[in-house]
Amino acid sequence: MMIKLVASCIWICAVTLAAGYGAATWKLQRAQAAVPAQSVEKLQYHKTRALNVPMIANGAVQGYVVVQFGYTETQKGEHMGIPPDAFLLDEAFRTIYSDPKLDFHHLEKYDVGQLTKMLAQKVNRRMNADVIKEVLVEEINFVSKEDVLR
Repeated sequence: MMIKLVASCIWICAVTLAAGYGAATWKLQRAQAAVPAQSVEKLQYHKTRALNVPMIANGAVQGYVVVQFGYTETQKGEHMGIPPDAFLLDEAFRTIYSDPKLDFHHLEKYDVGQLTKMLAQKVNRRMNADVIKEVLVEEINFVSKEDVLR
């Protein structure tokens, strides 16, 4: 009698475990089928060389804004054959040099987020493709003319 009781307990445990495993597997497969597979875009990170932009006020050079960018390049950019560095540095120079809102004595007030978004858009427009996903600022500094002469 005791053997029948132990055997039936083992049988009930085995059936319960199998049913739980089967239900969990079935639910997991349905959840995976409901979620479409998302393609992961591969990006490469690059750094540009440092860029020195002269700041002119009152008809004389007051100093230089030194800036270095990093950017993430999409797969489209890898296949273009032209590195976006040149376009990024050109757009950065043009923007920083001609921006009337840039107070080089108070760079902390400059909207760097707006600058990086605008640079990515301009470079992508010039290259006729979404080559740059995001532009990051590695370094931004102002070096006055007096500091350069030392």
